[in-house]
Amino acid sequence: MKVVILGAGVIGVTSAHYLAEAGHEVTVIDRQPGAALETSFANAGEVSPGYASPWAGPGIPAKALRWLFMHHAPLILQPRFDPATVRWLLALLRNCTAARYALNKSRMVRLAEFSRDELVALRARLGLEYDQRSQGTLQLFRTQKQLDGVGGDIAVLESYGVPYELLDRAGCVAAEPGLASARDKIVGGLRLPDDETGDCRMFTQALAQSLAERGVDFRYDTTIEAIESAGGRVTGVRTDRGTIHGDAYLVATASYSPALLKPLGLRLPVYPVKGYSITVPIADPDRAPVSTLLDESYKVAVTRLGDRIRVGGMAEIAGFDRRLHDRRQDTLLHVMNDLFPGAGATGETNFWSGLRPMTPDGPPVVGATPVDNLFLNTGHGTLGWTMACGSGHLIASLIGGTTPAIDPTDLGIARYSS
Repeated sequence: MKVVILGAGVIGVTSAHYLAEAGHEVTVIDRQPGAALETSFANAGEVSPGYASPWAGPGIPAKALRWLFMHHAPLILQPRFDPATVRWLLALLRNCTAARYALNKSRMVRLAEFSRDELVALRARLGLEYDQRSQGTLQLFRTQKQLDGVGGDIAVLESYGVPYELLDRAGCVAAEPGLASARDKIVGGLRLPDDETGDCRMFTQALAQSLAERGVDFRYDTTIEAIESAGGRVTGVRTDRGTIHGDAYLVATASYSPALLKPLGLRLPVYPVKGYSITVPIADPDRAPVSTLLDESYKVAVTRLGDRIRVGGMAEIAGFDRRLHDRRQDTLLHVMNDLFPGAGATGETNFWSGLRPMTPDGPPVVGATPVDNLFLNTGHGTLGWTMACGSGHLIASLIGGTTPAIDPTDLGIARYSS
């Protein structure tokens, strides 16, 4: 079967891997000159299945109001009253119940745990190097209220058999010695020892190179103009370099997926939530993080990637605005220097922003559509790197008509019409 994949980020490239491994002829289209040059370029770097959680949950509306008025705010809401933004925010609010949070988190953890195992297996098969580490993730709590509120997440971890450690202040410093000078600012943490870190861009580009050598056709510098259809089936993908035909088509274009699907009569509730990151060289290895730390107060991750520190986070509701604002960089630098003072060479900061494709309920959209030969693998939000290999394996099974390794029935677009 010839499969045409729209998008060469980490989701599109891992999908290409599993489809090619299953014996399909694969073509990947992307407007950029190479793989992983948009959302996958400079994300926070953690592969954290246990922390796979929806943003929509009990108490989030009240927290969001407080965050809006913080100097170093985790959430930034730019004044926008377009219908897409309003619809998405209302759908997010509808999912802020305990029951929906538990359901959505269970879906996300199931896929993310499977994905982490697939990443380990893929890395072993291909020998990919991407500044990876397998030394766990620490969610850091600055207040006792944060620590006391972790019970619900622990229950989900236990239901899926995910190993965890609930740490006091000393335990956090033992796990991340660079926190020693900041020990009085924290009360404890939740550590997941099986989590990993790695540079998503390096991984995706290495995998794309491997796939190209094995015959996968990458059409870079090619702008997708429309998905053409007739008789309830896709007939081709129109680009600025001509129409590309296949037997099956996979949309993996992240935040740009809804615009491609709308002319086909498909409404996909994916919104471009803007995130920021900085990358700095390590100035003092002994002060730097060992792996990944998630600061619960600021919703910022600090990750060691080889000889660099990547700091990423925040959520800005601003549509497709990619502008860089100095105040966001100040927040990222504040978190790094507050927890790991002296660790990074902050005079050499690489500042970046990307658009995360967020669904209002949290889980991505992976599966078939009402259009006969059209499939989706999109809407992974902040967890594209965490869920990429599992999503790619799952969609390859669905396209190929083989039995999937995990239950896909509640991950498709049909859940939004039920």
